[in-house]
Amino acid sequence: MGLLRIAQAPVVTVKPQTTVSEAVRTMDQEGIGAVAIVEGDILRGIFSERDVMLRIVLQKRDPESTRMKEVMTFPVETISRSATVDDALKLMLEKHIRHLPVVTIDGKLAGMLSIRNLLHEKVEELTDQLDSLEAYFSADGAGG
Repeated sequence: MGLLRIAQAPVVTVKPQTTVSEAVRTMDQEGIGAVAIVEGDILRGIFSERDVMLRIVLQKRDPESTRMKEVMTFPVETISRSATVDDALKLMLEKHIRHLPVVTIDGKLAGMLSIRNLLHEKVEELTDQLDSLEAYFSADGAGG
């Protein structure tokens, strides 16, 4: 299964010169917890709800004047679109991250995974496996 099937695509992006207030408004309008910071088609950083708390609120920075380039997370952990859900989940848990950009083989931004979407996918997968096992063990009749 490809990661892009469960990733948000196209990715919501902002530029490095975007203010925190503009980025947060964008996140609110899109109903997302993180935006990618891009210059052209190059991923420069990521900015999440956690960054708002730790780098803006806690440090008492002005969201109207603070730019993404000052507070974005970089370098950015990414994952290849050919990786598996398990690969992505393992990386996110090891690195303690909630949002993970998916990139193509040539490094272009292709999607954004959230831990919520990955866990939802994993629960569906495990539920399907459980249903199959229940059907197998409860089969009766000829050959059952």
